[in-house]
Amino acid sequence: MNYFYAFLAVYLIVYFITPFLIKLAVRFDFLDKPTKRKNQEKPMPLVGGVGVFIAFFTGYLIFIRPIQKEFTYILVSSLLVFIIGIVDDWYKSKGKEFAVLPRLIIQMISAFMIYHSGIVFNGFTNPFTNEYIILSKGVGLLLSITWILGVTTVINWSDGVDGLAGSLSAIAGSTLFVVALAKNQTDSAMMSILLVGSLIGFLKYNKYPAQTYIGDSGANFSGFILAIIALEGVFKQATIISLAVPILALGVPIFDNVYVVIKRIIKGKPIYEADASQIHHRLLSTGLNQKQVVMFISLISVCLSLCSIIILLLKV
Repeated sequence: MNYFYAFLAVYLIVYFITPFLIKLAVRFDFLDKPTKRKNQEKPMPLVGGVGVFIAFFTGYLIFIRPIQKEFTYILVSSLLVFIIGIVDDWYKSKGKEFAVLPRLIIQMISAFMIYHSGIVFNGFTNPFTNEYIILSKGVGLLLSITWILGVTTVINWSDGVDGLAGSLSAIAGSTLFVVALAKNQTDSAMMSILLVGSLIGFLKYNKYPAQTYIGDSGANFSGFILAIIALEGVFKQATIISLAVPILALGVPIFDNVYVVIKRIIKGKPIYEADASQIHHRLLSTGLNQKQVVMFISLISVCLSLCSIIILLLKV
């Protein structure tokens, strides 16, 4: 029941504070303006991520006990990711583009802080010998930083249709919650349910037609927390096969954006240059509406998540 209370608490926080945040955004012109590339008809408040961030850490302080040093690292690092996202959103509200490099540097610093806290990919269990293979510190650092930056980025890039980034993050968070429960990892399970509850509360205002967007602040924050949950939970004592569990849980944004990056490289375009090559843009171009696109992509994500849970249950 503690997980249910946590879910309900953060859901209600987002549900009740988001209308107030929307009014503030309108008052201070903190709005995402329509462009040729974006699927929106009017300026949209960029404060959905603010509600998610507030609710998540309020829930964390209430429901995760005792508060350990890991919390400080998670709070500070995710706050940095959130703030640089707010800066990016502010630039968007002024019709400008924020440089990629400062955002990347802040995200790398934040990822290194998580590594320094001890939340790290240390190794894996050989399923044939049951021997735990410990990776070198250099390899562990490289894989951990790459994972955190990668998940943070792909969730942000999936934010292109009303309700999509929030839905994919909530599905992935729900999957990691089930995995954490099965592995008896209470802190990871609680972090997962806090994120899921916050996102579902946000989706009340982000489903089509959206009243607010999650913004770079919320999308980056959600991806960052999902990456941490996977590192702290399912990646611990994982076998070679079960390493696929979090990858499948985040399968849609990961596989789609790997495809997008490869396509941009082949065409000689900068990797971080925004275009209309993501799966949601491709589906919209076939004539599907935004609701149909979100339902279709979410269904694929659910199927991949179910596959990851089957792998977990097989104990391979």
